[in-house]
Amino acid sequence: MTVTAHTARPVVAVNHLCVTARSDEGQEISLVSDIRFSVQKGEVLALIGESGSGKTTIALALMGYARHGCRIAEGDIHVAGTDVTALTAKQLCQFRGNKVAYIAQSAAASFNPAMKIMDQVVEPVVIHGVMSRAKAEEKAIALFRELALPHPDTIGSRYPHQVSGGQLQRLMTAMALIGDPEVVILDEPTTALDVTTQVEVLKAFRRVVRQRGMTAIYVSHDLAVVAQMADRILVLLKGRVAEYATTEDLLRAPGAQYSQQLLEAARQKPRPSPWRPEQAAIQPLLEVRDLSAGYGPLNAQGEPKIPILHDINFRLYRGQAIGIIGESGSGKTTLAHAIAGINPPSKGHLLFNGHYIASALRQRPENELRRIQYVFQMADTALNPAHSVEKILSRPLKLFHGLRGAARQQRLFSLLDLVRLPRSVLWRRPWALSGGQKQRVNLARALAAEPDLILCDEVTSALDTVVAAAILDLITELRRELGLSVLFISHDLHAVRSVCDEIIVVKSGRMVTQVARADYDKPSTDLYYERLKRAVPELRQGWLDEHDASDIAL
Repeated sequence: MTVTAHTARPVVAVNHLCVTARSDEGQEISLVSDIRFSVQKGEVLALIGESGSGKTTIALALMGYARHGCRIAEGDIHVAGTDVTALTAKQLCQFRGNKVAYIAQSAAASFNPAMKIMDQVVEPVVIHGVMSRAKAEEKAIALFRELALPHPDTIGSRYPHQVSGGQLQRLMTAMALIGDPEVVILDEPTTALDVTTQVEVLKAFRRVVRQRGMTAIYVSHDLAVVAQMADRILVLLKGRVAEYATTEDLLRAPGAQYSQQLLEAARQKPRPSPWRPEQAAIQPLLEVRDLSAGYGPLNAQGEPKIPILHDINFRLYRGQAIGIIGESGSGKTTLAHAIAGINPPSKGHLLFNGHYIASALRQRPENELRRIQYVFQMADTALNPAHSVEKILSRPLKLFHGLRGAARQQRLFSLLDLVRLPRSVLWRRPWALSGGQKQRVNLARALAAEPDLILCDEVTSALDTVVAAAILDLITELRRELGLSVLFISHDLHAVRSVCDEIIVVKSGRMVTQVARADYDKPSTDLYYERLKRAVPELRQGWLDEHDASDIAL
């Protein structure tokens, strides 16, 4: 994509934008300050930065919206020839959808599960009398076709749960585009998708943006994705502009130190592993034998109503890290839950340190519970918001080690040192911490038990690039310092390759291949693994254009 010469009047122009929030004490806190940028017709501008940098705050301000407790304090916002700050509430309702449309991160949360897809896609134009129901349905089907959705003539008659995540994301795009908005805002639209689905959705977005000459704002924390979509990039740091440049210039020679950190983190170099195959003892720490698992009651043959995993076999040695990868729904988390005893396997055996262990968590003795710890994906939901970090970390110290008083306090400090957190964090609650800090507390709680094995379930998927890279560095350091074994579950192949000694590839609940670290870059005989490898966006412009469409099953 080429950046158009800035002679015409921009479609989006923002000057001196400041959005504030009111604290519990009544003080006004600045969320974003002195934001300035413009977007020409047919251009795509990416807003990129860490969690809390103000990306979504700016995107919402373009629609004249500020979240509860926040306000647009000052600045000029002109979108599609409209002074957004001068609009009344009624005018804003008309403006949103007609002039500007918003595509959110989670399509599943944006659709009503009780309504058919077509009813929801046409609703914005039918309800406002923009066009008749028949014309709207005709236009929707044309959009479904344009977005490369399967069975475009009939997919609208399904309910949201009857289509895949990638299809639902494209259907939400159709809903946003049906009113022919002049500006489209895409807020992290592929973050929750696995790599193969992400490429499928990115291609559809890119095709529509190009064919329609759309003006778009693309919010993301993934620089490799942004490189495929954007003409210009606005890098945000703590609510301020760190850098504003063309995509080409930023990738070639980033000016700001934070932009350089973003590029470095996005390149995901392999981290040195402390484990060597020749060091492996004869006896593995964990052995999974013929494991099957699913959900719902067991039938007469002992099979669950909804079978997910089938005959999984592998060994994990002391100090080793094994990655489990696969698309959404392939059974990765079900495998972790089965090993942890959260969802007992329906068939097969688990051996830990040479001994059979009980399938169900409640049947395992305290020592086994201590030695296998689970680090959940969403620290937000894994940590009790009503408890201080001190209370959260103290529980396993009391439960497993009986620590109290000065001994417990000393151990709390050493845990924070381990995960590189300041001691002042102890007296704060999770909601007062950043995403990266919460994930470190999540890790510290698992380490408090002094486990032999930690099960990391998508621990970096909700984090921005720089923070995710820091967590991966931390996991590598903890392995070296503590001799930890790690089972690392993720759909991010870059992350898995950078920290794991072996990769197990799971497809439709079955192991399709196991790849050693030395063979990561060698061609594999397994076509599915090859497809996963080729679906990971590369940090350069033009990668998406070169990507062969035949690699991706739509």
